[in-house]
Amino acid sequence: MKPIIFDSSQENLESFKNRNIIVKTVDIYKEQLEELFLIRNPRFRFDKNYQVEFEQFSKAHCGEKSLDQVGNWFYFPWNNFLVHYLPDEMHQELRTARNKNLITREEQEKFYNFKIGIAGLSVGSHPALTLAMMGAGKLMKLADPDEISGSNLNRIRTDFTEVGMNKCDSIVHKIYQLNPYVNIYDYRNGVSPENIGEFLDGIDVLVEELDNLEMKIRLRLEARKRGIPVIMATDNGDNIIVDIERYDLEPNLKLFNGVAGDLSLEEFQKILPQEMPKLATKIAGPKVVVPRMLDSLLEVGKTLYSWPQLGSAATLSGVAIAYIIKRMAFGEKVKTGKLEVNLDLIFDPDYDLAESVKYRDDKRQDFAQKIGL
Repeated sequence: MKPIIFDSSQENLESFKNRNIIVKTVDIYKEQLEELFLIRNPRFRFDKNYQVEFEQFSKAHCGEKSLDQVGNWFYFPWNNFLVHYLPDEMHQELRTARNKNLITREEQEKFYNFKIGIAGLSVGSHPALTLAMMGAGKLMKLADPDEISGSNLNRIRTDFTEVGMNKCDSIVHKIYQLNPYVNIYDYRNGVSPENIGEFLDGIDVLVEELDNLEMKIRLRLEARKRGIPVIMATDNGDNIIVDIERYDLEPNLKLFNGVAGDLSLEEFQKILPQEMPKLATKIAGPKVVVPRMLDSLLEVGKTLYSWPQLGSAATLSGVAIAYIIKRMAFGEKVKTGKLEVNLDLIFDPDYDLAESVKYRDDKRQDFAQKIGL
């Protein structure tokens, strides 16, 4: 569902309001215009005597029209809000102004026009929202068939008013309200073998955050054919493990950077169900998984219903993925392979002590033996 833009050539604003249910109207157009004026005129940062020049700026913008007749009004049918936005280019200029010059005007344009696909919107919701917030993703393709559950709320940035809502719908709504000028293709039934080609068509990067191992493989096989880089972040306690596969630079690269061997779809489909934990562990990276995660994985189906995930790690995934995509959009170099973003290493003063290292190594060796690695 997309926002509805008011078309003044078809009706007047009052008529538009009358034929739609309006729960709330947000119209701070003058304030937005004034903020943009100050952004364009930084000499007024410490001089508040700018009213005459601002009035001239406002008149030049409005011409013969009143404030409510300029810019664009968007109606959001999912919450019945009517919001008055600046025109497209001015809106983007305003909302990314504080990026400068950490991101230059030219870089911002590249970032905005970098086309992004994200499959899986639990962890994947964080890069989607972070990228949109930073001014990326004029075109996004988002996919997830699942509904938000109560236990998702420890890591998805929403609340109980959205429990039962499709994850794709939730994230799409948030991005449109931030920037109604973007173009989002939502795959609320998920990515499947039937629509995988359509999902990947035209994107510059794929963020893959699915639980389904077969679809992880299918997506990579198709991405490799098309020369699309793949990024995946995996929760690891408070930390994350980031996999970067540059099929755009290495067309013959093995899936998952080769950690699962020369894996094909046919070979995967021959793997017995009881062997799947081994494959999943190989893909995740058994040499860096934190001990509490390993202990928890052994309890799934016994004392735990599912594997643990923390909001801190999900948020960190969004930060790391947005950073990587920003570098890709700018044409900057990016490391490839399996990379660890480790907060424990930075903040735990005992992390590198010999006994701490031995404890982690023993835990990982014990886990590998128990699952037959």
